[in-house]
Amino acid sequence: MGYRYIVLVERDAWSDQEPITCEKAAILRSIGMRHCLTIGRAALFVSQETPVIQLSDESAVIGHLFSNDGSPVQKPQQVPALPGHQRLDHDLLEQFWGEYILIQASGEQDGGLQVLRDPSGAVPCVYALADGGGFFTSDISIATRLGVYHRQIDWDFIAHALAHPHLKARRTALAGITELLPGWSLALRDAHVTTQQQWCPWSFASVEHRHRDSHDAAAEVRSAVASVTKAWADLDRSILLELSGGLDSSIIAACLRESNADVTCATLVTPVPGTDERHYAASMAGHLKAPLVTEALDIELVLFDLAPPPSAVTPRLAMLQYAVDQAMAHAAATHGVSSIFSGGGGDTVFGYMSNAAPAADAFREHGIRFGLAAIRDLSELHQCTVWKAGRLTLRKLWRGARRTAPDHSFLIPSRCSSLADQHPWSLAPVGAYPGDRERIMSLAATQIFRDGAPRGIDYWLRLPLLSQPVMEACLKVPTWMCISGGENRAVARAAFADVLPSEILYRRSKGSFTHYCGAVYQRQKHRMRDFLVSGELQARGFLDVDALNAFFARNLGPRDASFMRIFDLCMIENWIRHQS
Repeated sequence: MGYRYIVLVERDAWSDQEPITCEKAAILRSIGMRHCLTIGRAALFVSQETPVIQLSDESAVIGHLFSNDGSPVQKPQQVPALPGHQRLDHDLLEQFWGEYILIQASGEQDGGLQVLRDPSGAVPCVYALADGGGFFTSDISIATRLGVYHRQIDWDFIAHALAHPHLKARRTALAGITELLPGWSLALRDAHVTTQQQWCPWSFASVEHRHRDSHDAAAEVRSAVASVTKAWADLDRSILLELSGGLDSSIIAACLRESNADVTCATLVTPVPGTDERHYAASMAGHLKAPLVTEALDIELVLFDLAPPPSAVTPRLAMLQYAVDQAMAHAAATHGVSSIFSGGGGDTVFGYMSNAAPAADAFREHGIRFGLAAIRDLSELHQCTVWKAGRLTLRKLWRGARRTAPDHSFLIPSRCSSLADQHPWSLAPVGAYPGDRERIMSLAATQIFRDGAPRGIDYWLRLPLLSQPVMEACLKVPTWMCISGGENRAVARAAFADVLPSEILYRRSKGSFTHYCGAVYQRQKHRMRDFLVSGELQARGFLDVDALNAFFARNLGPRDASFMRIFDLCMIENWIRHQS
C-alpha cells in the first residue's frame, strides 16, 4: 500500500477532455492507476490506495497530511486559503507535517509547475524533465510501462556508488533520472527546471534555537514523538510494530499505548548469538499489552541475487535488509495488518554518538566548565578514564568532524570516483560544531532506509522518529545533553522514563547482527566470488580481481567484519544485472 503516482508533464497544456492517449490510459488502468486531476500542463495519475487532497483547481497534496496538533487533514478547507498564486510551500512546512508531495501551479502564464517533497521523504519522487516536458513519479516502473522512459544505467554514477555505496544524492543510477531530495522543491517554468532547499536541519540545530534546559528538551521530544506516533496509529488502526527491545522501538511501543490501534509486535531471532532480544521485546510487549510474535531469520533467507524492487533507481537492497524485509513482511501478512511501524532512525535523532564529539561541542558552546562536565559524562558512558576522554575531546576539537571517506577496496582506483556527490546538508554554517556536523550527516544517511525496505510497497511503512516534528524537536537538543549522566540518548531516556520498563530504560547493550552476517558470508562466499568475478562490474573494469581472490582465500577472525564490503559489491552487481 505504498504511495504510487505519476505526473505526466506536456510541453503544451493538456486537453480538458483527453489528458492522455487512449493507449497510455489503458496501460495505467491495467496497473491500477486512475486520472485524478490536471494542473496546467501536468496530469496526475494515482493508485486507488494513494490519498490525494485537492486543495484547489491549481494545487493538490499526494499522501497523508496532519496539522501540528496531530489532526489528519482530509478536506481542503482545513488548509488555509492563500491569496492569488501565493505558494503553499512555506505554510505546509510551518503548520503541517506528514508524508506528502505538494503539486501546484506556479501562477505564471507559461503554465509552470512547482513540487515540494516533505522532509521525511516517505513519498518517493524521481523525475525526468527536458524541453518543458517529462514526468515525475514515485515508481520508475510506471514510466517504463508507459514507454516514457527506457532504463539505461548511468555508469558514471555506478563508479561513484562503488566508492560511496550508502550516500544519498540527487543523481541516481539510471541515466536521466534525478531524485527530488526530502525537504526540497522543484520549479518548472517553460523548459527550465530549478530546485531549492525548503527545509534544512541546520535551521533547528543553530545556537539560537537550541535548548538550554534538559527538562524542556525532554518535554518537547516526548510531545513530538507521542503526537506523531498516535496520529499515525489512529489513522492506520492495524499495526505490526517491529520491536527489537532496544530503546528506540520501545519508545514507539510506549507511545502506542495512547492510541486506539490494534497492535501486534514482532521481533527477530537468528541461529547465531548476538541478536536474540526476545527477553527485552517480551518485557515491552507486556507493558503494551500486545502479543509478541517471533520471526526466525534463517541463514538461508539471506540471498544476494534476487530481483530488487522495480521502483529502485539506485542499488539499495542489501543482503541483510532483504532477509529482515522478508521476515517482517511475512509477519505482517500473517496478522493481516495495514501498516508496519519501525523505530528506524532513532539512534540518529536521539543523538547516539560513539566518539568525543558531544564533549567537543560542550567546550565550543559553553566553555571550560561545561566541557569538563561533558568529559566526565563521556568517560562514564564509555567506561574509560577521564584523562582518555579528555584527550579524545581535544583531538576532536583539533581535527573537527569525521568525514565520509571513499572506500576503494577491491576496486581499480582509476575507474572509480573518489569525490562524493555531496549531500546538501554537508554544507554546514560557518562555525558549526563537530558533533552537530556528524549528527546531521548521520541524519542524511537515514534517507536511504526506505529504499532498502520493499515491505513499504505492500504496507504503509511508518518511521515516526524520522517525521518532521520529531527531527525538529531532537535537532534542538545539544549533542552534549545526549550523554548527560553518562547515558547514551540521555534526553530521550529522560523523556520516557515513566513509561518504560526499568530493564529497557537503563539498558546499555545493543543487539548486533555481525556474527549472523559472518555466518552468511562463510556459507555463501564461493557463490559471491563467482558472482562478482563473472559479472558486469568486472566486465567493465571496476573490480580488482586479484584482491578479491586473495580476500576470499583468507580465513577471517571472529571480529573481522571486512566481509561487509563484499555484501555492498554484490548489492550493486545484482542491481545492475536486473536493469536489462
